[in-house]
Amino acid sequence: MLSEKDFIPQGYTGTAQNGSFKWSAPSNIALVKYWGKKENQIPANPSVSFTLSNCKTITELKFEEKRDDGFSFDLFFEGKPKESFRPKIEKFFQRTAAYLPFLEKYHFTIDTQNTFPHSSGIASSASGMAALAVNLMSLERLLNPEMTEEYFYKKTSFLARLGSGSACRSVRGSAVVWGENKEIEGSSDLFGASFPDTLHADFTNFQDTILLIDKGEKQVSSTVGHDLMHGHPFAQQRFAQAHDNLSKMRAALVSGDMDAFISITESEALTLHAMMMTSHPYFILMKPNTLEVINRIWAYRETAKIPVCFTLDAGANVHVLYPENVKDKVLEFIKNELVALCQNSQYICDAIGDGAVQY
Repeated sequence: MLSEKDFIPQGYTGTAQNGSFKWSAPSNIALVKYWGKKENQIPANPSVSFTLSNCKTITELKFEEKRDDGFSFDLFFEGKPKESFRPKIEKFFQRTAAYLPFLEKYHFTIDTQNTFPHSSGIASSASGMAALAVNLMSLERLLNPEMTEEYFYKKTSFLARLGSGSACRSVRGSAVVWGENKEIEGSSDLFGASFPDTLHADFTNFQDTILLIDKGEKQVSSTVGHDLMHGHPFAQQRFAQAHDNLSKMRAALVSGDMDAFISITESEALTLHAMMMTSHPYFILMKPNTLEVINRIWAYRETAKIPVCFTLDAGANVHVLYPENVKDKVLEFIKNELVALCQNSQYICDAIGDGAVQY
């Protein structure tokens, strides 16, 4: 089992004066949710997610050697300077400096863009931090040419986690487990691990249509929400439930048990929001149209007998999940009944993807 110390380099044999890399990393959607974390971005319970394909961050990292100490970087978002991102990158560099000792030796130019609308209500921290981490690891691979591919991706996920917890699930595809679980070999609190079994054919090209219900800023950030699990009256029961649901979800993903998949996925989404509603202070991130969409999905599934379900992140938007073989029917339902409930009728069609890609 790898520990934090295994990610601290023992010196470099390669050199690099300047250059650039360009990678994309996708967002991901958790099926079994993590909510609550310990020190250093360690999850309080394990989670499993689908890596997405279309919703991604594309980041180019340019680097050149410098003489003075300290972190030095310029930030651009969609080609324009973006100073509001600076504190988050500064914090990320501070957290990862022990594992990337070259960070102070270079001046970096970070140019990033998203394939989905900015402030569309889709969290870009997971894709953004994963894209930055994989670029930095590409530089470390120049400095350490003996690095194995397995180590490269594990350390990328480890670093991404230090920027944004769920970012560790955005490095590889198509299903990723994060958080130690005694039944899942290779699972770790430190990085995301590929789902250990072969997905049933019904899940290999699963669709995710994201309904943008509310694009405003959340009144409670995820960081604050996670912290409210400390001392939460139902925290320990929730953490135990997540382990149990992970085992059940694993069985469903392997066997193709769609009823079990739907039941666990929807229960997990509602449990996540139940934790928010029962914390102190309590808060609600769902909007009236979130509930209306959920009720319409339930009614449609019951009458049409089509395996479609929902999940939610820590926000108002709804992810509509369904197998590819019912895509046409579900999209027709979405257009006829759900799009009118979205802000500005906005929705995004996505599907399971493979993780980070180098350009």
